[in-house]
Amino acid sequence: MTRSNADSCPGVLTLHEAADGPLARVRVPGGQLGAAGLQALAEAADELGDGALELTSRGNVQLRGIRDAAALSARLGAAGLLPSPTHERVRNIVASPLSGLAGGVADVRALVPALDAGLRAAPELAELPGRVLFTLDDGRGDVSGFGADIGLHAVQPGVFAVLLAGADSGIRVAAGDAVGLVLAAARAFAEIRGTAWRLAEVPEGAARVRELLGFAGTAAGPVVPDPAEQPPIGWLPQDDGLVALGAGVRLGVLPARTALFVAAVERPVLVTPWRGLVLPDLDEWTAEQVVRVLAPMGLIFDADSPWVRVSTCAGAPGCAKSHTDVRADAAAAVESGHVHGRQHWSGCERRCGHPHGSATDIVAGPDGYRVTEP
Repeated sequence: MTRSNADSCPGVLTLHEAADGPLARVRVPGGQLGAAGLQALAEAADELGDGALELTSRGNVQLRGIRDAAALSARLGAAGLLPSPTHERVRNIVASPLSGLAGGVADVRALVPALDAGLRAAPELAELPGRVLFTLDDGRGDVSGFGADIGLHAVQPGVFAVLLAGADSGIRVAAGDAVGLVLAAARAFAEIRGTAWRLAEVPEGAARVRELLGFAGTAAGPVVPDPAEQPPIGWLPQDDGLVALGAGVRLGVLPARTALFVAAVERPVLVTPWRGLVLPDLDEWTAEQVVRVLAPMGLIFDADSPWVRVSTCAGAPGCAKSHTDVRADAAAAVESGHVHGRQHWSGCERRCGHPHGSATDIVAGPDGYRVTEP
């Protein structure tokens, strides 16, 4: 595919001019935000934005209505959330949120900072599109179905399958060489992409990357699993006897005040690609107190809640292309009990923010909504 327009994917230094003001997207590799990072973002949203954090389907965070772009970049830089001005938009790394905590074939947590550091250390990768995606799946199959440009999927302890353009390339790599091979694949994509934003848009892109990596003729591997239909929500026992809490965030919008209460728990904070949070390493008493405080503030700890099954784009008034306020309409549908199955509400045909996997599409037009079943 040949793109005639430049990649305008936003970051912290390159804001998107939305209808409700400038929008910043903060990359959070592997969702590994931490309590201090969440506090910094909450304070920035409260003092420089519209007072809320938007969680994205790549485990990143958006701030809307930014009033002082320079102050935002300085503040996030001081908080360690902008470690590379040149590479900020290419740090799109999604990892299995429960890796190393509960289940999985391999612990991919340490691969996240290693891959992030490798991306930032390579000047030739700075010009990769802001839509490029890397996935690190610990073998449970929760993120390998996200259609990554380049990914790793644990097939046994110490061995990973390499994914290219969302499919198993047939390449297998030892854990110690995995990050280096992903970076080499990223360089190959940069070499062949032309104006394409994603590897899948390049004709024979995966085969060409395999050839540049020295794996020409490698047969494709097994089918990549579909994305997980059930996000990590609720009480999640860890392998070490502690507890992780999975929290759903209504329509992916986390009020800054609520975020500050989450940060005050002083535990690691993970942003999930299902627009939620995971708070790991809690003892049972602390976990009970966290639920008691945060559930009344709107966080969802019930995996069967309809709020967990509904997502939306920004809609009006934030997006000028939207035909209506889809968040308000989706919320009304949830509250009236009219949500059955997984749904994504969109303000226009672009269907921004559509979740991975199947969902009923509810798309607004000039004359109302069109509903399309998966």
